[in-house]
Amino acid sequence: MPDVLILIPARMASTRLPGKPLADIAGEPMIVHVWRRALEANVGPVWVATDSPAIAAAVEKAGGRATITRGDHASGTDRIHEALREADPAGRADIVVNVQGDLPTLKPADLAAAAALLSDRSVDIATLAAEIVKAHERGDPNVVKVVGTPVGPHRLRALYFTRASAPAGEGPLYHHIGLYAFRRAALERFVALPPSPLERREHLEQLRALEAGMRIDAAIVASVPLGVDTPADLETARAVLTNRA
Repeated sequence: MPDVLILIPARMASTRLPGKPLADIAGEPMIVHVWRRALEANVGPVWVATDSPAIAAAVEKAGGRATITRGDHASGTDRIHEALREADPAGRADIVVNVQGDLPTLKPADLAAAAALLSDRSVDIATLAAEIVKAHERGDPNVVKVVGTPVGPHRLRALYFTRASAPAGEGPLYHHIGLYAFRRAALERFVALPPSPLERREHLEQLRALEAGMRIDAAIVASVPLGVDTPADLETARAVLTNRA
């Protein structure tokens, strides 16, 4: 594998759970749990990119590295692009992994599986998917689906991402997990593109890459990590990680 850099965007603003990166889970801030999971993947150095000195201080207290970025970024992808200047000023990393800062139960092996897809030089961006097993999630617009064609064991080439229930007919549907491994040149190209028509319609930024002709492959993993967006999610994460400890 070429050099890999993992960046975790984290911001204090959250309409449903303000200050969630610093929410205590089993004695540590949530962002520290995510940082630990990324380290455990053992694929490259890990930095947190944040607009908050308090988040940076929490990461550094745990022994990690953090960089302060602007507060007005439209997305985590834009935030990690800015953070690259400090985290990798020499441009050594060929692959940049964007790990959401609210995934404290992410499996390190799943992160590594996404990065490994970029050993195929035809792939621009790699991500994760898991088969939907709960019937109500098939039609839930909050569950983003990846529509893809199999290109190997436990691997899809993404053709579309949607909030609708797709594809039609018999067969599995796949829940998209919002972790991205970018080839560095693909990240540079992506952030320079304007939002695309389908991106605006579905409110899914990964469609910008597909509309620009970039290839996205997804590693199929066994389960979806818990995304902490609400107080109820936070309590679930506390139960899971307290039991794990």
